[in-house]
Amino acid sequence: MSMFCYQCQETAMGTGCTLKGVCGKTSEVANLQDLLLFVVRGIAVYNEHLRRERHPSEEADKFIYDALFITITNANFDKAAIIRKIKEGLQLKKELASKVTIANAPDECLWDGNEDEFEEKARTVGVLRTPDEDIRSLKELVHYGLKGMAAYVEHAHNLGYQSPEIFAFMQSALAELTRNDITMEELVQLTLATGKHGVSAMAQLDAANTNSYGNPEISEVNLGVRNNPGILISGHDLKDLEELLEQTEGTGIDIYTHSEMLPAHYYPQLKKYKHLAGNYGNAWWKQKEEFESFNGPILFTSNCIVPPRANASYKDRIYITGACGLEGAHYIPERKDGKPKDFSTLIAHAKQCQPPTAIESGTLIGGFAHAQVVALADKVVEAVKSGAIRKFFVMAGCDGRMKSREYYTEFAEKLPKDTVILTAGCAKYRYNKLALGDINGIPRVLDAGQCNDSYSLAVIALKLKEVFGLDDVNKLPIVYNIAWYEQKAVIVLLALLALGVKNIHLGPTLPAFLSPNVKNVLIEQFGIGGISTADEDIMKFLS
Repeated sequence: MSMFCYQCQETAMGTGCTLKGVCGKTSEVANLQDLLLFVVRGIAVYNEHLRRERHPSEEADKFIYDALFITITNANFDKAAIIRKIKEGLQLKKELASKVTIANAPDECLWDGNEDEFEEKARTVGVLRTPDEDIRSLKELVHYGLKGMAAYVEHAHNLGYQSPEIFAFMQSALAELTRNDITMEELVQLTLATGKHGVSAMAQLDAANTNSYGNPEISEVNLGVRNNPGILISGHDLKDLEELLEQTEGTGIDIYTHSEMLPAHYYPQLKKYKHLAGNYGNAWWKQKEEFESFNGPILFTSNCIVPPRANASYKDRIYITGACGLEGAHYIPERKDGKPKDFSTLIAHAKQCQPPTAIESGTLIGGFAHAQVVALADKVVEAVKSGAIRKFFVMAGCDGRMKSREYYTEFAEKLPKDTVILTAGCAKYRYNKLALGDINGIPRVLDAGQCNDSYSLAVIALKLKEVFGLDDVNKLPIVYNIAWYEQKAVIVLLALLALGVKNIHLGPTLPAFLSPNVKNVLIEQFGIGGISTADEDIMKFLS
C-alpha cells in the first residue's frame, strides 16, 4: 500500500485507493496532501490558543482554509506546489510556536518539519493514523466536512466576506481531531457542530455572491458557439470570472462557462457582459473530450480538474489559479495589494486560437435560487394545493464517471409529470437537458446554481415550511435523492442534518469512509439511506 485515500465516491473498489488515486493523483501527491493536513492541524492548535488570548493570526486563518481547499478531490495535482505549501505552513507554525506554549502538545505541534523526513512522515500521518475504525470514520467525516467548508470560505473571502466565528470553529475542530482520547460521542457532537457551522459558511457565501452580483434571476443560457476566439472558464470562483470579463471586454474574445460555472449566467451583474457567450460542455468528467474541440484556453478557478492525457491537444492551453495545481499548466498568480489578477497572458493566448467548435445547440433555463423561487411562492403553493404538483425531489450534488450514475437520468425521466426537481451542482447535467416540460408554467427542473448554492435549496424548503404552516420541515412533500462525489457534498449533507432534514438518500454508493457502526448511527438517528433502481425508488418515494 503506497497511499490510502477514500474521500471521494469513486474511490477504488468502493474501499480506498492504495496505489494511485482514481482522480489521477499519484501516491506521492496523496501522501504529501496528508502531510499538509498534518501541518494544518498543528497550526490550528497554535492559533486556537492564540485566539483564546485574543491574538489570533489572520495569516494562519487564511493558510488553513487555503490548504484544506488544496486537498479537496480534483483540485491540486502538483507535487512541487504542495511541498511549497507544506514549507510555508512549517514556517508559519514556527512563528506561532514562538508566541504560545502548549502543555501536552500533540505530534502535529512537535514535529520540526525536517525536509528529509517529508516522505517518511507523510506515510504515517494519513487516514490510517487512527487505528480504531469508528473513531477514524468520524474523524474523517469531520475532516471532509471542514474541507468542503473551506471551499465556501475561500470563495466568500475572495469577495471580501469573512467570519471570525467560522475561522474559530474550523480551528477548534481541527484541534479536536489531533486528540487520541476523543470518544465517539464527542465526535458525533463535533460532526453535528460541523454541519451547523457549514450552514453559516454557506449563508456567508450566498450573501457574498448575491450582494456582489445581484440575486440570480430566471435566465436563458446559450449552448452554441459564436465566431470569435474564446476562453473557457471552469471551477466555481465568480470573482475570477468577473475580473476575466472586465479584462476581455472589447477585445473580441468571448467567454464561455464550463460545468459548475454555468450558474454565472443567472447573476445580473455578470450576464450584463455581452461577451459572456454561453455554456460549453457538460459536467467536469467529460472535459477530456470536450476541451479538445474548444480550441481556446481553459482557466480552472477551483477543483474539478481531470489531468489530461499525455497526447491531449489542449495540454498547453490549460491555465490554473487559486488552490488549483497541475504540473505543466500556466499559473495565474494571486491578487496583491488589492489589485485584480492579471489575465493578460491568457488573453494574448486566446487571440491566437481558433473559435470553439460547436458540440451542441439550443438553450437552458436556470436561475431558480431562493429569492426567485420565494418570489414565485404563491404560484408554487397554489400548484401544490391544487394537486398539480404532487412532490418535489431535491436532486442536488455532484456528477461522476461511473455508469451507475445513469440512474439519475432514468430517475428523472421516469418521475411522474406532477413532480418537480430542485437541483444544484453538476449532478444536474444528468437531466437538465431532458425535455421534461413544465407545470402551469413552472419548469419541472428548477436549477438553483452551483453545488456552492445548495444553501438555496435549504432556504426554499424552510420557506415552504413556513408558508404551509408546518412545524417540521420533514412534513413537506419533498424527497432528498442526492448524488455525491467529493467533500463539498459532505458539508452540504452535514448542513442539511443540522437543519433537521431526515431521510436523505445518497448515491450512487454510500461513502466508503463510513464504518458499519457510524453508518448505523446515521441510519438510525437521521434516516440516511442509499438508492436501488429508479423504478423501485420512485415507487417507494411516492408511496
